[in-house]
Amino acid sequence: MIKLFALALFIFTYVLMIALPKHRPWVALGSAGLFLLSGIVKLSMLPEVIDWNVLLMLAGTMGTVSLFIDSKMPNRLAECILSVTPNVMWVVVAMSLFAGVVSAFIDNVATVLMIAPVGLAIAKKLNISPVPMIISIAVSSNLQGAATLVGDTTSIMLGGYADMDFLDFFFMDGKPSIFWAVELGAAATVPVILFLFRDQQSPVEIRDKTEVEDYFPTVLLLGTVVLLIAASFIPQKPAVTNGLICIVVFAVGAVRSLIKSRGTSTVKKAFSEIDYQTLLLLGGLFIVIAGITEAGIINDISALFVRMGGNNLFLLYTIIVWGSVVISAFVDNIPYVATMLPVVTSIAQSLGIDPTVLYFGLLSGATLGGNLTPIGASANIAGIGILRKEGYEVSGKDFFRIGVPFTLCAVLAGYLFCWFVWA
Repeated sequence: MIKLFALALFIFTYVLMIALPKHRPWVALGSAGLFLLSGIVKLSMLPEVIDWNVLLMLAGTMGTVSLFIDSKMPNRLAECILSVTPNVMWVVVAMSLFAGVVSAFIDNVATVLMIAPVGLAIAKKLNISPVPMIISIAVSSNLQGAATLVGDTTSIMLGGYADMDFLDFFFMDGKPSIFWAVELGAAATVPVILFLFRDQQSPVEIRDKTEVEDYFPTVLLLGTVVLLIAASFIPQKPAVTNGLICIVVFAVGAVRSLIKSRGTSTVKKAFSEIDYQTLLLLGGLFIVIAGITEAGIINDISALFVRMGGNNLFLLYTIIVWGSVVISAFVDNIPYVATMLPVVTSIAQSLGIDPTVLYFGLLSGATLGGNLTPIGASANIAGIGILRKEGYEVSGKDFFRIGVPFTLCAVLAGYLFCWFVWA
């Protein structure tokens, strides 16, 4: 009876999150409350169930990124890249790759908000439609979010769940890690961009240069990365170490902004840019996942996957990767990854294998799969929203023309890399 109640509540939660995308945090929190009231999840379990490290990392990174954006450094970096591009075709390649590199360390949506305005300005100067360029920036941003520990919410979740540090995303157990799978996928998309924009040969000229207002936020962002790397060498460190690093770095930036500007506007904006709804959504989901785990549903789902794969690791890996691509094209990848991480662990335990290849397959498929549709990733939605504000409507054809080949090439490259390196 408890298992049936937990399953029904879980399915109802997912249905409501899909039907009411603007109210996902409240749906997740409401469901979490029901799991607590039913006694499936006990109040005493909350300190262990909720991953405070993930929540602190997200909050701190979002705040620091806001200070970084306000400094105008992203625009200046983009202009430096554009100054060495010969024509529009290579501009799109450079801007897409730049968006990807930035997105490996900064939230995908924040990356789009940084770089898309530069793309719009270039398109206006050249008197061309900005739609293809902004879509390319958005999908490239979403593509590289899984490259590092701090690049995307799903990466932060995997890092916390699998006890992976910053350096583990580059090399782990003596092998090249998920970073290289993502970068290989990014490299595979370059020929796609060159082909799609082969007719855009107009020259580009940048006349006005953006003046960076403050270099300190750049130092803070680089400092966050350096500190996360340093923390990875500390044995038996507290579970919230990475989260505390990100929060303390943001606090330093906030205090320094108060002293420098003698006003609160910049700091208020930084705090307002923290996505509190995502934090509430994740907090609720941690409790929901604990509920279905306690009820035994996670073990049942993993057993179903094992039956589908017939104890064949390659088949299971393939199902997880490409199934994640399809599901993430329509379902937000945050609740999906939160649900599937314990499932993947259970599958690996039932087969008696290291779960790493399945973790990487899940992350690759769930993150890159969002590029299959305009609603599959927050970065895509943000990019389309920016275009809409400028008076440009994006048709399904406009998006699929870029998103589909991007997704297929990137996922295929990552899929093969992870299998041959980690299986």
